[in-house]
Amino acid sequence: MNPFPKTLLVAGATGSIGSLVVDEGVRAGFHVRALTRRGGTPFPEEVDVVRGDLTDASSLADAVEGVDAVVFTHGTHGRGNGYRDVDYGGVRAVLAALDGRPARIALMTAIGVTDAAGSYNRSTGAHDWKRRSERLVRASGNEYTIVRPGWFDYNDDDQHLLHLLQGDTRHAGNSSDGVIARQQIAQVLVAALISDSAVRKTFELVAERGSAQTDLDPVFAALDADPVGSIDGVRDAETLPLTKEPAAVRADLDAVRRIR
Repeated sequence: MNPFPKTLLVAGATGSIGSLVVDEGVRAGFHVRALTRRGGTPFPEEVDVVRGDLTDASSLADAVEGVDAVVFTHGTHGRGNGYRDVDYGGVRAVLAALDGRPARIALMTAIGVTDAAGSYNRSTGAHDWKRRSERLVRASGNEYTIVRPGWFDYNDDDQHLLHLLQGDTRHAGNSSDGVIARQQIAQVLVAALISDSAVRKTFELVAERGSAQTDLDPVFAALDADPVGSIDGVRDAETLPLTKEPAAVRADLDAVRRIR
């Protein structure tokens, strides 16, 4: 059994899901550290607030000092190179700041992240950059869980039974791909940090009609783990060949592997 991680850094702590992760982390018994760019954001008094910029690894030394776990819920609306610099760059920066020190990681990306050919990805590059962030986490050698939630808060009042999928086959680009409450996303991200059954698991997270499970260990245990050494999720389609990736992206993967 892996030791329970104690100090949790939340990247994206001021966002609509990150703030819920902060609260869930406190309830689960973590010493929670909330990363913000500006500081001064109100959090529960037991939460440490630390300033840092996810686009600048050199600003994150205090944020990662002594952490046992990291939850990534950060993101951008994609203006300019936002998906590259924030969604992907933030993961790259935290891993660089950790400099090979182990940390349990829970990364939130999105359902449909492997849909490289869809109009949304072709116009924004969002899926490709989120998928590259997943690859960095897998290549880092850290224990991890990668959560790809469906459409936030589109669920009905009786729609809370968690349903975890693998292979990322739902590519409609609307809520028919699956729905999930923000609160449940936060709960799953935090629960994954303390479950051995969630290690090296990548899954899409949606809710079906019914009540939420009270014990997530069996839900995680039913999933297949990502192959050891793979940079992609189990059963993911090969829609972003590494051989066709930009040289800078391949160099980032090599750098992460070297410091682990």
